[in-house]
Amino acid sequence: MRNWRRFPPRTRELQLDEKWSFVFKKRGRCCQKELEQERVGDCWDHIAFDPEHRLVLGVIAGRRSQSHIHQLVQGVKEQLQGRVPHLISTDGFNGYAQVFQQVYGVMLQPPRPQGRKQPAPRRLLPPQLTHAMVQKVIEGGRLTEVKRQLAIGSRQNLKAALKASSGSTKGNTSFVERHNATDRQRNARKSRRTYRFSKDWQVHAAAGSFVLYSYNFCWAVHSLRLKGEDGAYRPRTPAMAAGLANHVWTIGQWLGYPAKTGSG
Repeated sequence: MRNWRRFPPRTRELQLDEKWSFVFKKRGRCCQKELEQERVGDCWDHIAFDPEHRLVLGVIAGRRSQSHIHQLVQGVKEQLQGRVPHLISTDGFNGYAQVFQQVYGVMLQPPRPQGRKQPAPRRLLPPQLTHAMVQKVIEGGRLTEVKRQLAIGSRQNLKAALKASSGSTKGNTSFVERHNATDRQRNARKSRRTYRFSKDWQVHAAAGSFVLYSYNFCWAVHSLRLKGEDGAYRPRTPAMAAGLANHVWTIGQWLGYPAKTGSG
């Protein structure tokens, strides 16, 4: 992950989501002591996904919380070397807007009006940041409505970001949700109804990271393939599409690549 600071991906757009799974037993069967220790029970993948390049930028496994979202978004900011995505789409989980204020906001001290008290510093967001919130209404096990809300930014910036996007035509989380399904298929521990669930919290997080990050470099995504001059299709991974690799890596190559190089 830290190597990406030297080779930032071409990410312009983010979709954030939380994917449910569990370790040892589900939350409803846990006692209070087990829930406080955070060793068993519901374990959520907080995921940052680049929909244009199908790239997993980060994942934080743990209880569904604002602190984990903050850790995730802060990591994405470092990977992009401070570059602000033009569009961030999320579900309706509380806390996203506050996290964006904390991570991307800049503290400014307003000038003191003559004869008045010094106003408190204010945290201002970059004008190009646009946060679209998508809430799905489910009744009787069926999707009945999709509500979209512009939480941060202007409608003009939202329209410009969608026009520039190669994947999205409106604020949505469909790409990260589709990837969630792919991840559940590749990682049996995360199937919704399974006897193959994880028994250890750390092993669950490690296996999840292995599957998610190897996907970036070793999994050729059908929708990313390019047609050559000879008419043949060239397979591409998310890392290739995002400018992080020039070929499909094998698992051996990916495992053998140093996790940290130099002094960075």
